[in-house]
Amino acid sequence: MKYSRLHQQHTQLGATFEEVTGWEMPVHYGDVAAEHRAVRHAVGIADLSHRGKLRVTGEDRVKWLQSIISNDILPLHQGQGRYSSLLTHKGKMLTYFRLYIQADAVMLEDVGEIGQTSFQTLRKFLLYGIKAKMEDCAETWGLLLISGPKATQVIQSAFGVDVIDMKPVDFVTAQIGGHQALVLRTEETGEIDIEILLPADSLVTAWTTAMEAGAKFGIRAIGTQAREALRMEAGLPKAGPDLNEEIVPPEANLENKAFSLTKGCYPGQEVVARMDTYGNVRRKFVGLVLDDSVIPPHGAKLYSGDREVGWISSAVHSPQLNKTIAFGFPLRDFSSAGTKLSVECGGSKHPATIHSLPFYTRQ
Repeated sequence: MKYSRLHQQHTQLGATFEEVTGWEMPVHYGDVAAEHRAVRHAVGIADLSHRGKLRVTGEDRVKWLQSIISNDILPLHQGQGRYSSLLTHKGKMLTYFRLYIQADAVMLEDVGEIGQTSFQTLRKFLLYGIKAKMEDCAETWGLLLISGPKATQVIQSAFGVDVIDMKPVDFVTAQIGGHQALVLRTEETGEIDIEILLPADSLVTAWTTAMEAGAKFGIRAIGTQAREALRMEAGLPKAGPDLNEEIVPPEANLENKAFSLTKGCYPGQEVVARMDTYGNVRRKFVGLVLDDSVIPPHGAKLYSGDREVGWISSAVHSPQLNKTIAFGFPLRDFSSAGTKLSVECGGSKHPATIHSLPFYTRQ
């Protein structure tokens, strides 16, 4: 089992832990509803150190990544980022990540909890003669998420960094605990989401500084349970449960976000382009609201009457709606908002209605 450098801090805050891709991480700190409210109305802080993190260096780093990932990174400048994925030759999603362009490196951060999948997959493409080097930073770099309406004030107060005008997936650098850190604008909860990506030796300093600066704003530590509800309310899919080898990017509504139709060849590009040309997407990523409180597991079957039409990829109780919400992949003809379906769970079927995404939008 791997432990975050912040394990002691989580324990002191009364965390209950669970295993996530081989790491012991906080699932909650005793009051999931209060954690959720903190992010929606003030500010929360979460430890994402278990997420996959890679650093690519060498003179061929951009050219090499450009040739294998699904999005176009050539137009990006230092301080800019972009979503992308890596596909099989059949167009299926192996990974889903954000990448950030630095002066001397490209950093990749998994969007989801998929362990070493990105590192192991990309390494297969790093052939002899390519002037690029890839470092697995999962344990040597830490990652914090600071979210909520007061997130920018906390970042300014704690680290002296102005992030008010930053666009999603852009970043600036800052000195934190004697190391250079990346301060990233991301998308995790539907609120203002700022991540701090930095060497793990500075993680305790960054956490402590943010907690002290955030005290006057009502900052709370946030576990995986509240984060999952927040990201699903915001309509955000992630690698693992939602985005995997069962899914082609156009099925997940990732147009203009995670793949390019104009950059040229990359693994799976022909399949994606054909789907765009002929409009033959078979399934669509949708939100659903269940009529009762059951929370279906990943893979639970979706039905229209007696016909099986898809599956559930994620489900959670939403404190915002006070209902069970889910993501699913029904056949295209059953994906319109308002469509009535049912979910098979525990040997019985439970009514569900397709809901437009996101479930929640910050006003």
